[in-house]
This record gives sequence, structure tokens and C-alpha cells, in this order.
Amino acid sequence: MSSDTSVQNDTSGGQPDRLPNLVTIVGRGVPSNFEIAVDGKIEMIADDPVAEGTVVSGGVAEGAIEVGVQRFRFSGQMANVHVVDWNGVEMPDSAHTPEVHVDYGVSNR
Repeated sequence: MSSDTSVQNDTSGGQPDRLPNLVTIVGRGVPSNFEIAVDGKIEMIADDPVAEGTVVSGGVAEGAIEVGVQRFRFSGQMANVHVVDWNGVEMPDSAHTPEVHVDYGVSNR
């Protein structure tokens, strides 16, 4: 089992639950773009974050997904989710946009 690596440096001072919430983007086999914004801090969880091609800055993450799963840990509340398929059709009007799951209070362990 591989361990996940966060895109941003760990400044928690050893506090494992500093980003207690989780958002998961699940691709549906069609190239799609996403942008997620939180009112706290967000970090991507990935074995190789650079290969994912996702930009994370402050409380916003944006990128593209076709298949697979991308996960992000965050603090605060979800502020906005914007997802479009390859034609620019937004969720929920397109059955091809990725699924977005938001879970609050999920332990890092």
C-alpha cells in the first residue's frame, strides 16, 4: 500500500486532523474540468501530485479528470463546486461530469 503525499507542505506541527474534511472527484470516462473552493485551506492527496496536473492555491483547487479519483483534504466549509464536461456542459445537466463527494469530519488516519 502506498502512502499519500499532499501537494502542499505540512505545516500542521504534527496535528493529523488539521484538515478534517474530504472531497473526492470521481471521473466518468469523459474529459472534464473541475474547480472546488473552500473557505479554509485545501490540499490535494496524491502519490504523484505533479502527474495529476491539478493546481492548488490557498482555498481553491482546479484541474481536469477523465477516469480515476482525485482527493483533497480541506478545513472550513465547501464554498463552491464547478464541474463541466468536455463540451462545457455543467453538472447536473450532463451525465458525464465527474461525481463529487464531500465528507466532513473524516480522520486522516
